[in-house]
Amino acid sequence: MAEPKFENDLEKLERVVEALETGGLSLDDALKRFEEGIKLARRCEKALAAAEKKIEMLTKDAKGNIVAEPFGGEDEGNDAPVSEPESADDDDEGDLLF
Repeated sequence: MAEPKFENDLEKLERVVEALETGGLSLDDALKRFEEGIKLARRCEKALAAAEKKIEMLTKDAKGNIVAEPFGGEDEGNDAPVSEPESADDDDEGDLLF
């Protein structure tokens, strides 16, 4: 059985939310929809967390510094990735980007 896709789960979740917001459901049906919505929301959250982790792994160098790389692959004029400059107040800010 194929793993559900994020987009399909999100669409189903939107339909569940809409059904719950419009009302008219019996208590049993509302509880079933709510339970379904919670399961879908958790799967969506898990998929987003996995995507975020993958992005972080792809954009950090071995030292944990964020590395700027061209979206489409290699940059024609520069083969080396460009690291963000380190500032003197990095220690005060921790790992914050902004």
